Amino acid sequence: MSGALEGVRVIEFANYVSGPYAGMLLGDLGAEIIKVEEPTRGDPFRGWGRVEYSPTFGSVNRNKKSVTLDLKSEQGKADARALVRSADVVIENFRPGAMDRLGLSYDSFSAEQPALIWCSITGYGSDGPYAQRPGYDTVGVATSGLLSLLTDIGEPKPMGISLSDHLAGITACNGVMAALIARGRTGKGQKVETSLLESTLSFCGENAARFFENGKVPSRATRTHQAQVYAFTAGDGKAFVIHLSSPTKFWKALVDVAGRPEWLEDPRFATKETRGKHYDALNAELSAIFRGDSRKAWLDKLQAADVPAAPLNTFDDVFSDPQVEHLKMRVDVAHPVLGSVGLVRNGLRLSGTPVEVRSCSPELGEHNDEVLKPLRAKT
Repeated sequence: MSGALEGVRVIEFANYVSGPYAGMLLGDLGAEIIKVEEPTRGDPFRGWGRVEYSPTFGSVNRNKKSVTLDLKSEQGKADARALVRSADVVIENFRPGAMDRLGLSYDSFSAEQPALIWCSITGYGSDGPYAQRPGYDTVGVATSGLLSLLTDIGEPKPMGISLSDHLAGITACNGVMAALIARGRTGKGQKVETSLLESTLSFCGENAARFFENGKVPSRATRTHQAQVYAFTAGDGKAFVIHLSSPTKFWKALVDVAGRPEWLEDPRFATKETRGKHYDALNAELSAIFRGDSRKAWLDKLQAADVPAAPLNTFDDVFSDPQVEHLKMRVDVAHPVLGSVGLVRNGLRLSGTPVEVRSCSPELGEHNDEVLKPLRAKT
């Protein structure tokens, strides 16, 4: 069975994460993704690993073809224009105006290609006071307010994952698919825009809505108190989490597992609201209790009582987890030098048009002849 986007050609003028991730998601769905790279070193992420293979690059560039073009040369610009003329979708993640200066703007193609879909990902938006600032993941996470919900402001720490970059890639992918559906109805393409700031701030909608309502600035603790979320270290030094949410049955089950039936009558803990107000006290008492046995022992008891609980896995735990193994989240893909490389599959499953990892990331310029020769033959 073919992928849902089979027959859709995407030209990717993008480096690092946001644009390549959007392209990869579309490629997983069956689109042909042609990645345009600078000839001498390509996407800078190629250098973030071993000579044979960069996992950083490979994680967002599977299912693609690589062509190298010098976009400062006349031949390179001519080839780029030919590629765009062959495209259904263009993805680019440069600063506003960069593609215009190369003569490769949406406006320069849209009149002759009314069906073209052009996706532009920037740091802060295509205009406005911050538009020309360099946009990298951490500034997106920080400016949007998301980082304030993930770290303690008094002792801030950056994150160990590029959240803004990936959120922008997901948002861009959604926008491209919406534009493809609209084109199917109208025959017309359009420009799709997002930014690290917009995509990340929209992701924070729950906290923003609460702030609009009560004017209180949320912090990392706000949701943990409201949703009754806890993290503990067991007696063997291993961490686990509990998420009680709203149903009272989970609180009663936790009280039973903890061996503290008197808490059901304790005015500090009688309701979800009072437990939120006395979160620190409850957390301290539970922490002392859970230090009395191993993580596995507590998780067995919690899960037997139907309390939402899970180990706080590190990646050596994740890929030996029975459920992760059952879902076949790791895929090993053939590599011309290393034999195979490991990747995480797309989190989506479609019964009729499978989502598939068909190939690992391409070598720099691997598809020059395959892609460029037919285009040059037409000119």
